[in-house]
Amino acid sequence: MKNKLFFVFALMFAFTISRAQQTAMQFSGVDCNSNAVDLFADLNAGKAVVLFYYMPNCGACPPPAQKIQTMANNIMNTYPGMVKGYAYPYQNSTTCAYSASWVTNNNLTMYAPMDSGAAQVAYYGGFGMPTVVLVGGADHRVLFSTLSFSTSDTTIMRDSILGLLNPSGINGLNSVVSSVNVFPSPATDKVQVELNLKQSADLKIEIVNMLGELVSSVYNQNTQAGLLKKEIPTAALSNGVYFIRLSAGDKVQNHKFTVAH
Repeated sequence: MKNKLFFVFALMFAFTISRAQQTAMQFSGVDCNSNAVDLFADLNAGKAVVLFYYMPNCGACPPPAQKIQTMANNIMNTYPGMVKGYAYPYQNSTTCAYSASWVTNNNLTMYAPMDSGAAQVAYYGGFGMPTVVLVGGADHRVLFSTLSFSTSDTTIMRDSILGLLNPSGINGLNSVVSSVNVFPSPATDKVQVELNLKQSADLKIEIVNMLGELVSSVYNQNTQAGLLKKEIPTAALSNGVYFIRLSAGDKVQNHKFTVAH
């Protein structure tokens, strides 16, 4: 009987693994906090998305989610708002209320709580808990997946995300700008931006929030090589973390600062 059960289990495992996919499965609607969600819209916007499938009452599930969140937050210091996460129970019987509390109680602020994850777990070939899938790109591809998470997976995921967000391997504006200084931080009524352009460029300076959303457009014009200084009022900004986003063509840099009145 034991051998028969083992054989059935092995068949189920092999069948599930064989169904692993190379492209993402779309979902849209609202999450368990009643916020609108649309996976393909996230991917079309250039974001990397972590899909985390957990088993309720699984003590081994929250730590990997927390490690991934720490890694993603480090990336978003440079690429604000460009990594998202969704937390799904592996089956359909877990309530939305449980999923929302699972995210909150484990301090997983990066993840939108979802319910009814059985179809997706089957689609991605999941069997172990947690199952982790990383998707990204306008072609909606699967960048990474694992059925047995290990700490080293965060490094693989980090490199995959950075490869998606910065495929050229060039660190933003380094080929155009020789130095950037953003101060003070925390700022009260104003923040100063000083930068040295190596060559003339169509330069744009913006303020964005932690979600990568545009807060203020500060400067947008062709600028000659040399030192540029801009003083940006911050009195109207709420306390919190922001980024000065500098861009020239397809090259971008983000510089974090805080506002504290």
